[in-house]
Amino acid sequence: MTENDPRFGAAFWDQRYRSTGRVWSGEPNPALVEEVSPLVPGTALEVGCGEGADAIWLAGQGWQVTGVDFSAHALDRAAGHTPAELAGRTNWQQADIRDWQPGEGPLYDLVAASFIHFPASVRRPVFAALAARVAPGGHLVIVGHHPSDLDTAMPRPPEPDLFYTADDLAADLPDHAWKALTRTARPRAATTPDGTQVLIQDTVLTARRTRWAPRIIEKEARS
Repeated sequence: MTENDPRFGAAFWDQRYRSTGRVWSGEPNPALVEEVSPLVPGTALEVGCGEGADAIWLAGQGWQVTGVDFSAHALDRAAGHTPAELAGRTNWQQADIRDWQPGEGPLYDLVAASFIHFPASVRRPVFAALAARVAPGGHLVIVGHHPSDLDTAMPRPPEPDLFYTADDLAADLPDHAWKALTRTARPRAATTPDGTQVLIQDTVLTARRTRWAPRIIEKEARS
């Protein structure tokens, strides 16, 4: 596996979306719903939005949402799934988040990313760039597959470097600029492709930005 693995690029995901019907359930991520429901709606950046379920749910809760994905085909689906009454609350943008730099772009009250899995050498600068988009007082919510899933019957790539814990994510944030509100592995029932019921865990980190620290984030992104 390398940082240039085609699985981490737009062409791979465009082909996946073109080659089948709906890829995801169309339902919002339960962990995201639980973490965001108590927050006061504002502006939100939803990264890796795919077919739009999470971004559309956020818009329905009153957020003004920008959904970003590698795949233009996925974004076309997301726009098509958006109810007419929420179209004014959603904006869809195609982008390769690996190219984002800390300190670039607008700030948001919420930045959310669910099930984005890169090698650690790519993940750290990407997530640093996402954290840099959170306004002071805003929230970062990251949900992902926990490393313990590799020990279950749920098919996962046998590549431990792709997985992370909430502690891994929190360790990459400067302590003096962030407060971790949720830092856990949340169990969830799931079904394997052959119908086996398994218990897996989702990594969940919710952190509130307590102050502005662009230089520290930029330093971490380069390390």
